[in-house]
Amino acid sequence: MRERRIAWLVRAGVWLVRILGATWRIRVRYDDDVRRLRAAGQPIVFTLWHGELLPLLYHHRREQVAVLISEHGDGEIIARIAERLGYRTVRGSTSRGAARAILGLARVLGEGHDLAITPDGPRGPAKSFARGALVIAQRTGAPMIGAAVAASSAWRLKSWDRFMIPRPFARVTIAYSDAARVEANVVRDAVDEVDRMRSAMAAAEARAQERM
Repeated sequence: MRERRIAWLVRAGVWLVRILGATWRIRVRYDDDVRRLRAAGQPIVFTLWHGELLPLLYHHRREQVAVLISEHGDGEIIARIAERLGYRTVRGSTSRGAARAILGLARVLGEGHDLAITPDGPRGPAKSFARGALVIAQRTGAPMIGAAVAASSAWRLKSWDRFMIPRPFARVTIAYSDAARVEANVVRDAVDEVDRMRSAMAAAEARAQERM
């Protein structure tokens, strides 16, 4: 019974994302570093806020980006939806059971796939920056790029992350920060980069809001 319910929710979720996303008027800004690094075959660690996951999940579908998804709660449903949209998934958390998750994430980066992490997920607080993404970037040498979304009209769920669902036919702006590498020689020093990466996320947010 549970498996049947999950399968139904996954089909409905995929249908909803595809149908709703097809109506959005998406524009992309400040993606020069994204295109440059991809052209050079350099995997990227994308960071995004949990509340802005949906439009980014739609925009980057079929790009074989790997996403980190929690093993608790609704993680199974989200993982299957992401896979149906063309993502690779790594299950786990960079805070609980971190070693196993970090190994999996480093492996997919080594295989040439971009990686997407919500540093405030899966349970917040909203827009807090957990250190796992920094540790992965330090260990692999992959550049980090923050991604942010603004919508001309959107629903916001009453959840901890104020989850954004752009309304049909909304203008959706996706913007990126400049690429940055974690300048640390050892993992414990990587945590000192948190403020710099939080500033990169703020820069991406400001770029997404420009001329909305």
